[in-house]
Amino acid sequence: MTSPKSIRKLDHRLKADLILLLVALLWGSAIVAQRVAAQHVSVYLFNGLRFLIGALVLAPFLLLRNPARRKLQTANLPGMALAGFLLFAGISLQQHGLRFTTAANAGFITGLYVVLIPLYLALVMRQPPRRIIWLAAILATCGLFLLSTGGSFSLAPGDNFELAGAAMWAFHVLLIGRLVQRVDIFRLAVVQYLVCAALSFGLGWLLEPYSLSELSGVGWTVLYTGIFGISLGYTLQAVGQKVAPAADSAVILSFEAVFAAICGWLLLDERLNMIQLSGCGLMLLGMILAQVFPPGRQENADQQPGHLIP
Repeated sequence: MTSPKSIRKLDHRLKADLILLLVALLWGSAIVAQRVAAQHVSVYLFNGLRFLIGALVLAPFLLLRNPARRKLQTANLPGMALAGFLLFAGISLQQHGLRFTTAANAGFITGLYVVLIPLYLALVMRQPPRRIIWLAAILATCGLFLLSTGGSFSLAPGDNFELAGAAMWAFHVLLIGRLVQRVDIFRLAVVQYLVCAALSFGLGWLLEPYSLSELSGVGWTVLYTGIFGISLGYTLQAVGQKVAPAADSAVILSFEAVFAAICGWLLLDERLNMIQLSGCGLMLLGMILAQVFPPGRQENADQQPGHLIP
């Protein structure tokens, strides 16, 4: 008979998984705005502004915390700054790669973090995920391939940037899983967003001349992605990962590609063929498998997010 404690754990896990699914929806919808902005706004200006907005939106919530929780935990500051650097590296590599490869290749290769995370846990951390998670990750990857490429893939010059970006996203998910066990979520969010914004503005100033006039007519893309994709999306990611293990989280977050395709269909009239729809089905099956078979008691103890990184 299932104990009340076990029921509470399952309830908390279900809430965490639903939060991560909402994150995937927020990120997927933000991709539509990113596509629009990519045609008009410099990469570093766009990223710097939206992450700055994300930090400013959350700053009042951080200031309203009680004095004990507002106190900066300097011991964890390097980790929070590293999270901001990984965010910056991931989005910069992704956007740079898009200049030399197709959006289909970028979507598929970026999503490879769904298998990179279990591989890292198994080979480096000696903490292999549950067997069902391996199957779920493989199904999600196959589905992502069909959804992003329509079953046709050819290497392009920018794909190496996309693969490097996927590695950055994988490390970011792993690091967030560790940090949320130690620091206040609002503090983590504000610090990593400010670091990402500062690096974007700084590198943009050196490499990419830009002007605020670029925002004419597309300023809404900065506001939408800054508020919903960043201040809500990345912050809720931390909330969900406080409970859900990183490998499981990656399977759910990969659904960003499905929501991006749906939003592209609804808002940009981007049609989906049967191959792409079958890819959505495989990803859905992978996500369901990861949730239908919850970890056992010992597995759950071994895979707590706080034990992912030494």
